[in-house]
Amino acid sequence: MTQEPLSSGRHAGRVAIVTGAGSGIGRAVAELLLREGGTVVAADLSDDRLGWCRGTERVVPASVDVADAGANDALVSLAVDTFGGLDAVVLNAGIAMSGSIETLPIEEFERAVDVNVKAVALGIRASAPALRERGGGSIAITASTSGQRGDPGMWAYNATKAAVINLARSAALDLGAEDIRVNVVCPGPTHTGMTERLQELPAAYEALRRRTARQQWATADEVAAVFGFLVSAESGAVTGAVINADGGISANTGQFLPPERSA
Repeated sequence: MTQEPLSSGRHAGRVAIVTGAGSGIGRAVAELLLREGGTVVAADLSDDRLGWCRGTERVVPASVDVADAGANDALVSLAVDTFGGLDAVVLNAGIAMSGSIETLPIEEFERAVDVNVKAVALGIRASAPALRERGGGSIAITASTSGQRGDPGMWAYNATKAAVINLARSAALDLGAEDIRVNVVCPGPTHTGMTERLQELPAAYEALRRRTARQQWATADEVAAVFGFLVSAESGAVTGAVINADGGISANTGQFLPPERSA
């Protein structure tokens, strides 16, 4: 049965799918859409990560492996059958791994390709017909500043995030005439579950902080606000764009550290 959305808010009457919604940026995006009147299908790999969805009829949790084509089709069907259509898709699910080009098991690279690239392609393919039925819509994808440059020991992550950036650009061209927009957000150092290990290593945490212009890590809510704009009607002229939400880390050549924040 179709649930009635809130009558006010930037996303009122709009239906979204958010993957990787169990924590971090994905959860922050889903919660923002709900606060602004939207309805959400929140997807993650484990039911345990979606307990936050309880308590409102405007969000439906779904435990799926986004690297599976059938799972992506099921998410779209769930959105359409439950809420009556689909207006926006946030393809946020992703994994990171570290290891040199010589030592990282190739199976880990293959899994990174499946989740970080293949799953995005599947998500776009599955959602495009439902977005077309609504006269258009918006797809926003989580990449990374690491998809624009290299990092030591992170070649698999760098390569897959670079691939998804150009995948999004190409999809924007393929789907733009039908008013289906595709954009990419590239976060930098952000407080999420994926970065917990770095947050527990003072030297690594501090090194990343010092490389940002703001001299601080971003919060998941700050990055989510960028997604909220990209999947809203306010961003109608924006497609094929790569938006850096990285605190200015990508503005630096890397030769010099930015000034410290004054006391």
